[in-house]
Amino acid sequence: MANVGFIGLGHMGKPMARNLMKAGHRVAGFDIVAGAAAAAGTRAVESASEAVRKADAVITMLPSGTEVRQVYLGEGGLLLAARPGTLVIDCSTIDVTTARQVNIAAAARGLQMIDAPVSGGVKGAEDGTLTFMVGGEESACEAARPFLGSMGRNVIHAGAAGNGQVAKICNNLMLGVAMIGVCEAFVLAEKLGLADQKLFDIVAKSSGQSWALTSYCPVPGPVPTSPANRAYQPGFTAAMMLKDLILAQQAAHAARAPAPLGAAAAATYSLFAAMGHGDLDFSGIITMLRGGRPAEPQPAP
Repeated sequence: MANVGFIGLGHMGKPMARNLMKAGHRVAGFDIVAGAAAAAGTRAVESASEAVRKADAVITMLPSGTEVRQVYLGEGGLLLAARPGTLVIDCSTIDVTTARQVNIAAAARGLQMIDAPVSGGVKGAEDGTLTFMVGGEESACEAARPFLGSMGRNVIHAGAAGNGQVAKICNNLMLGVAMIGVCEAFVLAEKLGLADQKLFDIVAKSSGQSWALTSYCPVPGPVPTSPANRAYQPGFTAAMMLKDLILAQQAAHAARAPAPLGAAAAATYSLFAAMGHGDLDFSGIITMLRGGRPAEPQPAP
C-alpha cells in the first residue's frame, strides 16, 4: 500500500480520503479548515507541502482554479515539495486552461499528473462509486487506477491533459439543462392536473426519460433516494452546478461554440443562488419555478 497526500477535505474530499484508507493506503491530510483532516481520520499535517513531501501519490480536491494554482504553483507549492516521479491527481473541477498549465508545470518538475474530476456527488464519494474523467498521459492514468479504483467505480481516460475537465463541464452542461427541463415539465403537469407519480411512470418509459428524472427526480416520492425527499439537502449544490455551468460558458466562449441553453441554465441557477438557495441541492430549483420557497432542510438524524 502507498503513502498518499490528500489536500482538500471538504464534503467530497473527506469520504474520498476515508475510502483510500479503507483500501489500506496511508493518508496524510491537509485542509485550511482546522480539524478537517482529523475529522476525516487522516494523519493531520500542518501544510500542503508537508502532506506531499513523502507521498507516493498526491490527490487534491479544491474549490476552483484559483486554489489549484495557489496550491500547485504558489510559493512553497506542491510541485516544489513533491519528489520527482510522484503521481499527482487533481480531482477538482476547474477551468481547462488552468488544468493544462499545471500539468505542463508538473511535467517540467518530473512529476506524473492527471486531471481527474468526478461525477457522483457526495453520495458517490461516500459509497465509493464515483466516475473519474481523466485527462493526461495514458501511463499516468494507468498508474492512478489503483487509487481511483479505491474511491470510484468508473475510470475513463478522456485523452490529453485538460480533457478530464472538458468531459466534466460538458457532462454538467447537459445535466443542468436537463434538470431544468424535468422541473419545468413537472410544474406544468401539476398546473394541468397530472399527478407527479403518473408523469414519472409515463415519462420513465418514454422518450423524455433521463438520468435527471429516473435517478434524481426533483419531486418527492417517485425516487426515494433523491434529495427531493429530504427537503433538497445536497447531493450536489445549486452553487456548484452554477459554478460548472459558468465554466462551460467560459469554455464555449473561448472555443466559439454555441451554447444558448447552457447560458439560459446558468442564468436560471444564478437567480436561484441569488435568492439565497445556493446551498440547496440543484434539483431544488423546481421550487423557484413553482414560485415558492424551498422548505428548510432538516439536520440529518
